Amino acid sequence: MTTSGTRTSATDGTPVPEDGPAADGTPVSRGENVQRVREGLGLLTSTAMRRLDEEVHWYRQLPAEDRSYVALVAQSGINAFVSWFAEPTPTPHGVGEMFAAAPPELTRSISLQHTLQLVRLMVDVVEQHSDEIAAPGYERELREAVLRYSREIAFSAAEVYARAAEVRGAWDARLEALVVDALVRGDGDDSLRSRVSALGWSGRGQALVMVGEATTRLDDVRTAELRRLARRAAGDALVGIHGDRLVLVLGGEGDLVTAATSLLDRFGPGPVVIGGVVPDVSDAAASAAAALAGLAAAPAWPQAPRPVLADEILPERVLTGDVTARRTLVAQAFRPLQEASGSVLETLSAYLGTGRSLEAAARRLYVHPNTVRYRLRKVSEITGWDPLDARESFVLQIALALGQLEGDAAAG
Repeated sequence: MTTSGTRTSATDGTPVPEDGPAADGTPVSRGENVQRVREGLGLLTSTAMRRLDEEVHWYRQLPAEDRSYVALVAQSGINAFVSWFAEPTPTPHGVGEMFAAAPPELTRSISLQHTLQLVRLMVDVVEQHSDEIAAPGYERELREAVLRYSREIAFSAAEVYARAAEVRGAWDARLEALVVDALVRGDGDDSLRSRVSALGWSGRGQALVMVGEATTRLDDVRTAELRRLARRAAGDALVGIHGDRLVLVLGGEGDLVTAATSLLDRFGPGPVVIGGVVPDVSDAAASAAAALAGLAAAPAWPQAPRPVLADEILPERVLTGDVTARRTLVAQAFRPLQEASGSVLETLSAYLGTGRSLEAAARRLYVHPNTVRYRLRKVSEITGWDPLDARESFVLQIALALGQLEGDAAAG
């Protein structure tokens, strides 16, 4: 609102003189001052673009298309400010529209911090040229106006980035669920690598899958927290809820089993199984299959550690019909013993068949008990399982039975 000889400031609404003196002392109307600001638009724009290219290193590193969009946003901001300065309103108009010229994907190329750096550069350009552009007596108003307008731009930029983050977060959550579901179903196709890359998976190092019961408190917020913890522990991580089970996919160059163990308290009660380490996330379906098979078989071994490795629960997995576990036991235990010299397979069979008695096995084989003990140490060296340990002798007994069954089937 204006009165005779006064006008309302664009910055704070306080009355200021309607006219200001020109260089020769002739009063200048606000309309003439606005015209001078409009005429200085080209100077402001060219200066801002030059400084953007000279002083902002990340701008120079952007692809040409993104640089053109950033420049377009900066030019739109200056144009919108001049338009608002000519016809000020309590809430500056055109602030939100200045971001409409750029695609939403631009928020992936430049951060909110970079956008605010652009705003500061624009403010600095106007302040530096305010004496040159504004008529004498109007310099302060121009500087105050650009400060107020830059504040609105900053708020608008924050809103744009918040909306983009919300949309991206919802999309990432859906994509993550699809990837984990594909791994659980055993679909390790070529598209998996591109999908996990879109989720920020670096692809450095190996991968494994860890499964267990999900907690009832695992809502969206706690899921996000678990994802952050898993990434700090391993490097790469995906989190999925598959029915009542929590599925973690971990990747990285460090000790993934140790990283997985550190996340144990994020699971609910009951068994937690860690699948085998695989070379890459594209092979993680095999680790997921082993972990899920181990989880199904875990009740058969109540004394199992928590977490337990899927390869430590091979006999129980065989009992549930897991073909992979059956082949693994035969390949890792029976075949190496069958091919070894020194009657180690015969000695193991005698030892297990006589109730794990060294003396009874020695009598059956017509050798000294120390010979049996020596051969059993060879079994441990060959297979990695110690026949003198109760649990590991059970593993070897199942492997021996499976190998003999396969031999009988082949002979038949």
